[in-house]
Amino acid sequence: MGKKVLIVSTSLRGKSNSETLAREFERGAKDAGHDVEFLSLKGKKINFCVGCLTCGTRGRCFMDDDAIAIEEKFMAADVVVWATPIYYYAPSGSMKTLIDRLNPLYSKDYRFREVYVLSTAAENAETTPARVVSCVEGWIECLPKAQLKGSLFCGDVNDAGQIAGNPKLQEAYEMGKNV
Repeated sequence: MGKKVLIVSTSLRGKSNSETLAREFERGAKDAGHDVEFLSLKGKKINFCVGCLTCGTRGRCFMDDDAIAIEEKFMAADVVVWATPIYYYAPSGSMKTLIDRLNPLYSKDYRFREVYVLSTAAENAETTPARVVSCVEGWIECLPKAQLKGSLFCGDVNDAGQIAGNPKLQEAYEMGKNV
């Protein structure tokens, strides 16, 4: 039986390069027989964490927004895939905001053990994705049952849709297929 894979696309831009990369990962994972849910943060209302730590005692955030339902999707997943554009050498603000709001996972018996990171940027330096990966590793550090299983970066893609035909799309497909 296949794994339940949750792909979270954090770009809010239409024809997003990181979302296109994530769609190829999705295609590979589906072709391998996995149950895949693709979640875009476009149109989602996710408030900033206020650091009150109510979630630690209550088991969920006091704010009633889309982060509550998204957390439930994380709880049910075997595999989590973050897809983000890189802005100023960091993940998108929507990704970081969601990570902060996923604090209730810390005290729960979440199911996922595997985490992947897909990222895109205008720049193509080898060090460009390092801070995004570091951000996800910091999140994983607080979720000791999970581990980073892989990351894929595609540089030199700035304009919307510019990733079309890029060989990194095939790498994303293969990564998804090998989950």
